Amino acid sequence: MKFFLDTAHVPDIQEATALGLCDGVTTNPSLLSKEDGDPRRIVAEIAKICEGPISAEVVGLTTDEMVREGLEWAQVAPNIVVKIPMTTEGLKAIRLLDREGIRTNTTLVFSPVQALMAAKAGTSMVSPFVGRLDDIQVPGMELVSQIREIFDNYAFATELLVASVRSPNHVVEAARLGADIATMPWNVVQSLARHPLTDIGIERFLADWEKVKNR
Repeated sequence: MKFFLDTAHVPDIQEATALGLCDGVTTNPSLLSKEDGDPRRIVAEIAKICEGPISAEVVGLTTDEMVREGLEWAQVAPNIVVKIPMTTEGLKAIRLLDREGIRTNTTLVFSPVQALMAAKAGTSMVSPFVGRLDDIQVPGMELVSQIREIFDNYAFATELLVASVRSPNHVVEAARLGADIATMPWNVVQSLARHPLTDIGIERFLADWEKVKNR
């Protein structure tokens, strides 16, 4: 399973890339608004740091607006993937961008039939938001399982990208269910490497080594 970083903060992307844990990046208007500078310049810088797919989101609501913005984003870097919201206008935009050879990531997916429709429209990725479903007491990972089954049934080339990841458990479950990608904030990536028994083991080894040195 590929690890994407869900952020627009360049230092975090640099650190994740150095660790070999940045297969791609997902951004959105909210994340970009937290950073200083022109959004396109920031995304262009991110695209140079991480060679994988870099998702950049449109803000228009009509098909024409989404296609125009998508074409503009595609000019920023060759590894840009255009994020399109899961709406009927969005589905039309996905089809048109696909015909232009531009990859898309259908975002804000909350049902298996939405994922099916996006795959049929030709999207490159679908992003079910598991954390937001969990917030309203709906099991987010159940949606991931349903989408995986549907995509496998019909051999769709669309990748399943698990989004709104809140914890290491989300990452583990996504991997167990066969998701292609999990996108997560930097703090979740950091937490994946931690375990209390690892810390205890290191402390014991260091304590024992001090004993050896003091003999």
